[in-house]
Amino acid sequence: SHENDGKSKYGGRDCAGYGKTPPKPVWPKKAKVALNFVINYEEGGEKCLLHGDSESEKLLTEIVGADAYENERHMNIESLYEYGSRAGFWRLHRMFTTRKVPATVFAVGMALERNPQACKAMVEAGWEVASHGYRWIDYQNVEEAMEREHIQRTVEIHQHLIGKRPVGIYQGKPNENTRKLIVEEGGFLYDSDSYSDDLPYWNFEYGKKPHLIIPYTLSENDMRFCIPNGFSTGQDFCQYLKDTLKFLVEEGRAGHPKMMTVGLHCRVVGRPGRAAGLQQFIEFAKSYGKDVWICTREEIAEHWHENHSPRGLGVSTSSLEDNLNKE
Repeated sequence: SHENDGKSKYGGRDCAGYGKTPPKPVWPKKAKVALNFVINYEEGGEKCLLHGDSESEKLLTEIVGADAYENERHMNIESLYEYGSRAGFWRLHRMFTTRKVPATVFAVGMALERNPQACKAMVEAGWEVASHGYRWIDYQNVEEAMEREHIQRTVEIHQHLIGKRPVGIYQGKPNENTRKLIVEEGGFLYDSDSYSDDLPYWNFEYGKKPHLIIPYTLSENDMRFCIPNGFSTGQDFCQYLKDTLKFLVEEGRAGHPKMMTVGLHCRVVGRPGRAAGLQQFIEFAKSYGKDVWICTREEIAEHWHENHSPRGLGVSTSSLEDNLNKE
């Protein structure tokens, strides 16, 4: 037997969550679904010998299953990433701005520094620019001091290039210390390093007040174009997103409103044939009118802080957990 046997909450995990009676968020205009588009801006922050790394990037490109080249550059991977920042970003920018659709950018700090023109376009579009870490790397074995420095460095990059600090963060490939460091930094309204729910929820592990988690997704995500047996065409992607939204709207109409995230990457869905599918889904989502609130994650965070803060806000986190468990 193990000391954690029989527990639903242990080591920061929670296998029960909201259970049978989740909160019923009253989204603006009584929307049935809060829909958020996330544009991941990573190009120029990936692994590369030119960035001081010991191996090349291997993830999330047209070369499915690519190996990292140790102490060598991978020229094809480099140019596939560059497509995202040179062409894909601008295609998505035109698509969203001409339709007046808001978006959240998960922006890698190093990538922002390499493309000030894109930074300016994000700001002018009114998009939320959240942190996606300083590097698009796996932080699993990064030392705590370095990760802390990366988080702070990215905040400073945002302040310089975006004109304001990020209020959200998605490290993407975190470790068990990441959330502690995020809370410790003190300026984030939320983080999205979770996939465990259809609604935001509070975490009580660190600090003197609850910390908001807005779960992200790896299913309603164009990264499935870059895995075996994932999406093949823009229509595959579009249909899956349509099915998801339709199902969630029906749940909302039955009294259980939820949120939906769509994860996008400039070098992936920025390709024309895939972008066509995304464009169709955007029009489909807009056709629901007030039933679908298309918003940023910052707006979701503000709504949750204002309407779903735990009772007893301001007391010790252990007391808050006790109160919640009694409810």
